[in-house]
Amino acid sequence: MLLNELRDYIGSLLEVSRFRDYSPNGVQVEGKAQVLRIASGVTASQRLLEAATAWGADAILVHHGYFWRSEDATITGIRKRRIAHLLQHDVSLLAYHLPLDAHAELGNNAQLGKRLGFVEQGRFGEQDIACHGELAQPQMLAQLSAYIEGVLQRAPQVIGDGSRTINRIAWCTGGAQGYFEAAVALGVDAFLTGEISEQNVHVAQETGVAFIAAGHHATERYGIRALGEHLVARFGVEHRFFDMDSPV
Repeated sequence: MLLNELRDYIGSLLEVSRFRDYSPNGVQVEGKAQVLRIASGVTASQRLLEAATAWGADAILVHHGYFWRSEDATITGIRKRRIAHLLQHDVSLLAYHLPLDAHAELGNNAQLGKRLGFVEQGRFGEQDIACHGELAQPQMLAQLSAYIEGVLQRAPQVIGDGSRTINRIAWCTGGAQGYFEAAVALGVDAFLTGEISEQNVHVAQETGVAFIAAGHHATERYGIRALGEHLVARFGVEHRFFDMDSPV
C-alpha cells in the first residue's frame, strides 16, 4: 500500500483529528512511498530503529515518537542520529499517542483490560482515555498483583493492603498517575497505571484505594502491536512487533 493510504486509514481508524495531543500524530518522518513491511514498537528509540531497518521495514509504527511539545525543537544529538538513520534507510516513522491510548478496540487501555480480564464499564480522564470497571472475579490485592506480574512478566509496585478484596478497578496505561484521585472519586478499590509519583503513596494510604504501578512500557506494549496486526488482516502487509524491553 502507499504511505499516504496508510496514514489516512490509521488517521480515520483512530479518529486522530478529535484529539488535542502533545506531539503530532501520523507521519513524523517520511520515507518511501510504497509500504510492504511494517515494524511496530512502543518507543522510537535508536535500538528499535536499527532492529526494524535490519528486518527490512518500510515504515515503523510507534506509540512514543518525536517532536513533543515541551522539547527543544532543534535536531541535534540523539534526535539527529535517529532521524538520520530513518532518512538514510528511507523508512517512515508514524506515531500515535493519545488516539492509540483511547481506541475502544485497539487502544492501549482496551488491550490491557482485555489481557488482564477486566470488564470495562466506562471511561474517564482527559478525552476519555482511562477506563474503569470490574475484575472478572473479585480477588485479594496480593493475588491480583501476582496475576498482573504473570501476564506482563514484570513485578508491579503496589501500595495497599494485600489482603483487601479488589472488585472495582480503574486503569490507564503509561504515565497516568495524575488520574489517581479521579479514579478514587469513582469508588474503585484499585487503580492501575504504569508509573507512580510520591504523592500517590499518601493518597493510597489515606483513602485505602490500592495503587498499582505495573510499568510504563509493560502496560503500553499491546495497542501498537494490535494496530500492526489489524493492518495485516486489513491490507495483507507484513508486520513484526519489536519488544524493546524497558525497566520503567
